[in-house]
Amino acid sequence: MENAIILVFTAILFVLATIYLGWYGHKHTKNNEEFLLGRNKASPLIIALSYGATFLSTSAIVGFGGAAAKYGLSMIWLMVLCILIGTIIAFMVFGKRVRRKGQEHGARTFPEIMGKMYGSPFIRTYSAMVILIGMPVYCAAVLTGGVNFIAVTIGVDRNMVLLGLSLIVALYVVYGGVIAVMYNDALQAAIMFIGMAVIMIFTFWKLGGVTEAFASLQNLWTSDVNQADFAKDISAGFRGWSDFSAPGSTIWLTVVTTLLLGVGIGALAQPQLVVRFLSAKDDRALDRSMWIGAVFVLVILGTAFTIGPLSNVFFFKTTGMTATQLFKNTDMIIPEYVNALFGGMSGGDFFISLFVLALICAAISTMSALFHVMGSAAGYDIWTRRKNLREVESKVNMAGSMKANRVGTMIMVVIVVMVAYMMPANIIAKATVIFMGFTAAALLPTMAYGLYSKGKPNVLVAKISIAVGMVSWSVWGFFVNSGIADILGIPKIVTGSWMNAVDPIVIGLPLSAIALVIAYFAIVWRKAKATAQPQ
Repeated sequence: MENAIILVFTAILFVLATIYLGWYGHKHTKNNEEFLLGRNKASPLIIALSYGATFLSTSAIVGFGGAAAKYGLSMIWLMVLCILIGTIIAFMVFGKRVRRKGQEHGARTFPEIMGKMYGSPFIRTYSAMVILIGMPVYCAAVLTGGVNFIAVTIGVDRNMVLLGLSLIVALYVVYGGVIAVMYNDALQAAIMFIGMAVIMIFTFWKLGGVTEAFASLQNLWTSDVNQADFAKDISAGFRGWSDFSAPGSTIWLTVVTTLLLGVGIGALAQPQLVVRFLSAKDDRALDRSMWIGAVFVLVILGTAFTIGPLSNVFFFKTTGMTATQLFKNTDMIIPEYVNALFGGMSGGDFFISLFVLALICAAISTMSALFHVMGSAAGYDIWTRRKNLREVESKVNMAGSMKANRVGTMIMVVIVVMVAYMMPANIIAKATVIFMGFTAAALLPTMAYGLYSKGKPNVLVAKISIAVGMVSWSVWGFFVNSGIADILGIPKIVTGSWMNAVDPIVIGLPLSAIALVIAYFAIVWRKAKATAQPQ
């Protein structure tokens, strides 16, 4: 980027706005409850934008956008699932129940609502440990996506960007609490929306219009590229960027079970998303937020999963090679594409700056939510609760200490930065799927049972479901699935099989749900039936 003045100017304005909203959050955070939950008066627009910005990070744009460049327009189905399941069903089926249960039990965090629904310290601690162990990997992936883009675009040292982004987010989360997080999310979501809409428009303009762009994508595979160069992909089921891969093939299993189901369903049990429902004033606010959030997801993911495949057309026309041929690390495709798209264009530096800002927003909006959730899990659900062990879990009303949450947040920031330094290439989308898939398998059936149980849900039933989901996901993920086992260097117990491409969520989530149903009928239903029989 030749002219850095525009970027510096926009960055200064953005930082000033971020500082102001951090100060605003700090000013209106008087106690620990407001640090954790805000004032329960967030408007539908703020809730929707905060939910969307937290949901869709640089992982979605850079990581999954790069995956779309590799696998093609089939990734559009992930956008559909994120709208239908990750947004509409999340708000309608779970959101209202979460808000009501949260108010009923005085819950302020995801682990607290899980623990108080069951009256179980174990479930609360377990939920907190899932966050503290698994979420740093996801957060590091989000951070890596933002760092890669900024470092490539501006040419700044990667280490400086990594530390700078982490510090900025940590400061306003630590001092402003959830109020600063949500208001910054809203600002960042607006910038993301504009930035992604602009790049979509310019992509179609550069490629000759919508119809011409998609026709070129079809022709790229059928007549332009030498398919012999893609022999390995073809043997794995690849049939071009416009078509879905061959059903049952390795690529098909990866796209469907890992990318589509892993995120599309996994989003329902994400702690950083669930707590957004707790900030709503009433159910009507959630209804309004849902539709705003759906439009936001449509634009952000629709753009990312469209420009990803079309980047192959662009690079083939300009270099004679597709994006996937030029960049083996798919995490670098979107950053390189934006630079190439606007580079040399009159006013191009302005649009590059806009997109850089949009990607920064995508990174820090999700990071701030994750830092806040991790910090509260460490400081409130683990540390503060441990100081009140004599109190009954279902009745405890701990105001807690903001200091514990702030210290917990800073500790988790340091851990995330350390994990980010250890991240390998091509990891952003995979790390996201790992965390979302595990939380779904280990917590989603238990959460649904707790929310919809007419009376107090049975703790033993929940523990059985949790154990089955956790163990089955872990065994399949660490010892069968190639995407996870190969990264960790663990020998697989099954090799050379289609099973190596199946994501563990397909195994863990159904088994967790089945275990819950069987345990419910074996324990609760039989007991109720025996009690109802006349003596």
